[in-house]
Amino acid sequence: MYKVYEREYYQDHIDGNYDTPSPLGQALKRNIPEIEDAVTMEDENESISLRVGNKIIKAEGSGASAGFFHVFSYPLLTGSADHALATTNSIAISEKLAIAFFGTVEKAMSQTIRYDNKKDYQVTAVFDNMSKLSSRKLDFLISWEAFQEVKPWAKDWQTSGPLTYLLLKPGTSASAVDKKIINFRNLYIGDSSNAYHVELGLQKFDEVYLHNHFDNGKIVGGRIEYVHLFTIIAIFILLIACINFMNLATARSVTRAKEVGVRKVIGAVRSTLIKQFIAESLVLTICAVIIALLVVMVLLPFFNQITHKQITYPFHNSAFWLSILSITAITTLISGSYPALYLSSFNPVKVLKGVTNINISSVWFRKGLVVFQFVLSMILITGTIIVSRQINFIQNKSLGYNKEQLLYIPIEGHLADKYQLFKEKALQMPGIKNVSSISDDPVSLNQWNNSVDWNGRPPNTMIAFEHPGVNYDFGKTMGLQMAAGRDFSKDYTSDKDGFLLNETAIKDIGYKNPIGKYVTINGWKGPIIGVIKDFNFQSLHEPIKPMIINLYDNMTNGNILIRTEPGKTKMALINIEKLCRELNPAFPFTYVFADEQYKQLYNNERTISKLSNAFALLAIFISCLGLFGLVMFTAEQRTKEIGIRKVLGASVRNIIQLMSADFLKLVLIAVIIACPAAWWAMHTWLNNYAYRIDLTWYPFIAAGVLIILIAICTISLQSIKAALANPVKSLKTE
Repeated sequence: MYKVYEREYYQDHIDGNYDTPSPLGQALKRNIPEIEDAVTMEDENESISLRVGNKIIKAEGSGASAGFFHVFSYPLLTGSADHALATTNSIAISEKLAIAFFGTVEKAMSQTIRYDNKKDYQVTAVFDNMSKLSSRKLDFLISWEAFQEVKPWAKDWQTSGPLTYLLLKPGTSASAVDKKIINFRNLYIGDSSNAYHVELGLQKFDEVYLHNHFDNGKIVGGRIEYVHLFTIIAIFILLIACINFMNLATARSVTRAKEVGVRKVIGAVRSTLIKQFIAESLVLTICAVIIALLVVMVLLPFFNQITHKQITYPFHNSAFWLSILSITAITTLISGSYPALYLSSFNPVKVLKGVTNINISSVWFRKGLVVFQFVLSMILITGTIIVSRQINFIQNKSLGYNKEQLLYIPIEGHLADKYQLFKEKALQMPGIKNVSSISDDPVSLNQWNNSVDWNGRPPNTMIAFEHPGVNYDFGKTMGLQMAAGRDFSKDYTSDKDGFLLNETAIKDIGYKNPIGKYVTINGWKGPIIGVIKDFNFQSLHEPIKPMIINLYDNMTNGNILIRTEPGKTKMALINIEKLCRELNPAFPFTYVFADEQYKQLYNNERTISKLSNAFALLAIFISCLGLFGLVMFTAEQRTKEIGIRKVLGASVRNIIQLMSADFLKLVLIAVIIACPAAWWAMHTWLNNYAYRIDLTWYPFIAAGVLIILIAICTISLQSIKAALANPVKSLKTE
């Protein structure tokens, strides 16, 4: 199973996306013998009001071609895959919807459902409720022919928008099919100009969810980047734990020296000792794995809540248990190999005489490990600070319009032909400041058009413009500012033929003094009456792109925009709901706040921030645990030295400084090493945003100071205890 994508070649760049022409799927099926079936469907679900009798339910659904239930593995509870979407009156509904409307699945068959209060559909199939693990959840499906009746543009080869899925015949080479379809569109639309042409490509369906980001027309990443990111962080934390184990095991080597000597004297060879120490590490690791599995089982629901995922424990998946065994083995080898080699190398004669020479190389190795684990902790803390600052930046950045007190309701039912009446009555209500409408989602516009022409356009230049339709008072309702000219006005009847452009569009076109000059879109020529100051109409991952706006005062879909007065939003909502029920009784009242919708564009970033905070705290805790153990052991080794120094007059402060100095030097070295590594990592991450914070030294200094303070607290706890110990007891011979 494969998903078709397009590479759009412009003069100066290549765009990649999954939008395809509506007729593409069936044309491919007819012409490419290796294709068993094809499905065309909407790129996103639509929220539609469905009615049976007096019961109205707002449901999420889509239009899809007849092969949908052959290609996708959604089980049918009743009805057949061949007839589920066979006619323009067919509708397939979910089990949940069938029970809600008709009581049982069986009673739902052949019943009538009123769709968007415009047309009656007959239930031809009921499918099982979508799994929580499904990437796209549907309450209903209508046939693609029925969808085209509502939206005639979906019949056109020149317009891209729907998604196309292909099921290849068994044994087919996907790469061979990919080569066959690369220029397939040209058969129907002719050879494209040098300025613009489109190529088709195939992507395995099971790779789409994690690999869906395009860069210069190529699929280069997507959600998989977050999987990689947190896999790396998990490895870092596991390495820190392994380092702690190696540090403490080699540091306490003196306590096991005689054991090693005795074993060697009675005949133990080095390989036997190595196996013994590795076995000890294995037992500890197995215990840790068991505890970890139990902890994950308890925390998994909380983790799913944070990440908005539905991850389950894969008890029956052999690959999962194989991975656990592999991690156990690797952790055992990393943490246990060096201590095993080091301890097994002791000379039995020397250790039994009580001579345990400190190996300088092992001391430096331990110090290196301390530095390494604090480098990792420093990188995680710095990353957490910078991610939080970037998220705060994008949430509070001025977008060029005011998203506060701005809400919108869908244009459906009678709101389309009663829009003017709605606007007049709404503006008379308390709490409502402005009303307008737009043909798309105002927070994330996505209606592109590359059929734009202008005087002086170079012959090989083609630019894709965002092209929404709006109504009067759009700029005022959105809070936009004019750079030149004016907004659409009822005082000028000629405005119906005019256009508004943003600053980026004027720059790309190259017009000087643009007001009054002409542009042509889809053969429709009109004057530029105003230039809007640039505003962000997509995620801040994307730079502001050229936009051309036309007046569309007979809008049949889209959204009504409503600007409320500060502090009066609740009252305004009550009044708007009453008005909608009066003018549009067949549809439930729904609304969306622009600021809340905007926040949803950055759900991934907020999830990363939360997880980064948790991982950073965990890494710091483990690092400090290891440092505390190492300081504690050092204090034990230097008990008599501390006692002698106190007898000779050393103060508690002198002892604390003596104990802390060496370890703080190591932490300081870690901070110095981590800064450039953290800078590179965060610079790379921030490059994903067109609008980003400046990478100053503040986060690095803050993280460094935090690491040093935590280390001081950790070291001081044991150093103070050692400094306050009674020197008489320290010097007493046992």
